[in-house]
Amino acid sequence: MSSISCFKLLITVVKKGRAKVVVKASKQAGAEGGTIFLGKGTGIYEKKCFGIPVNQDKEIILTLFPEKISDMLFNTVMEAGKLQETGQGIAMVVDVVNLAGIAHFCDLESKKRHDMQQASGFELIVTVINKGNSEKVVSASKRAGAEGGTILYGRGTGIHEKETLFSIPIEPEKEVILTLIANDKTEAVLQAIRQETGLDEPGMGIAFVLPVERTTGIKHLEEAQKAGGGCFSA
Repeated sequence: MSSISCFKLLITVVKKGRAKVVVKASKQAGAEGGTIFLGKGTGIYEKKCFGIPVNQDKEIILTLFPEKISDMLFNTVMEAGKLQETGQGIAMVVDVVNLAGIAHFCDLESKKRHDMQQASGFELIVTVINKGNSEKVVSASKRAGAEGGTILYGRGTGIHEKETLFSIPIEPEKEVILTLIANDKTEAVLQAIRQETGLDEPGMGIAFVLPVERTTGIKHLEEAQKAGGGCFSA
């Protein structure tokens, strides 16, 4: 038997200006708050101008919450964000294996934990890449069958960040791409990203996969998965 955290992470992607509604709903359900990031979406439901896709601004909310309120929180956020409606956004719950600053843990059998992680049929690929390369990740993902991506912006402080200005180290800006994918398609999309971006070279970036326990906002893909597979990017 292995001990894992009693906490889960809710990742919600909504249109710009809707994050406050999600945070308010999450507090009503028992969460203490959330962290909001700005990003942009490149999914198939993004608007077009003269046939050219327009990358809409997005807000991404990370909400750490006790496992015991999982159902209430998920359903409250789904209703508040109107995530049942196509194109309004998505939400997903991922497992938190360990954490610092909150010393609460549960005992959960490894098999039960694995079954929970496989229940949704989806996984989340998180790719961290140098600024300017996010479109390569999105393009590679689409060629492998994904629908787009949600891009966040940040900066890196890894050991391979060696750019300098007047001998002063510079922390290069980073782009983070979230790709929600059917778990039987994960390897193909991950491999496409690696080949397109050269992630195996030091300092190019990283990609990792997180198990997803439940989702909302991707009804069309859940139906496609039942019919034979599919993948989605927030």
